[in-house]
Amino acid sequence: MNKFNPNELATTTASIPDDTEYLGDIKINHSVVASIVRLAALEIPGVTSIGSSLVEGITEIFSKKESDRGVRISEDESNNYLIEVRVILKFGVELAKIAFQIQQNVKQKVEHMTLHKVAKVDVIIDGIRVDDPKQKAKLPDQDL
Repeated sequence: MNKFNPNELATTTASIPDDTEYLGDIKINHSVVASIVRLAALEIPGVTSIGSSLVEGITEIFSKKESDRGVRISEDESNNYLIEVRVILKFGVELAKIAFQIQQNVKQKVEHMTLHKVAKVDVIIDGIRVDDPKQKAKLPDQDL
């Protein structure tokens, strides 16, 4: 049984065009892909932050780097990326529309920058945030 070694980071070997001379392997650390995902998601208007639930957030503070919080990267049997991104959206936006835009932008940016296929982008909306204090005063008492 293989034990997880935190010093060994998950990587993906990037593919290069066939007409290029082979000079060695190019490996992309999954934390780099997670950074691309975070930045691509934050480009979408209506996304206020990337993150997870409070309990998971506290756990992640002690176990991962900032760039990995709210994003999980894995690969399927064909070595395509499987991505999960947790977001907090701005109050009043169309949640499904913003989530779809996140999926499209993440897929496009990751594939363009890594030359690696993305099979799936799951967007988990962990909450909404009200930026305007006037709107907060009008809302019923509830945890957003």
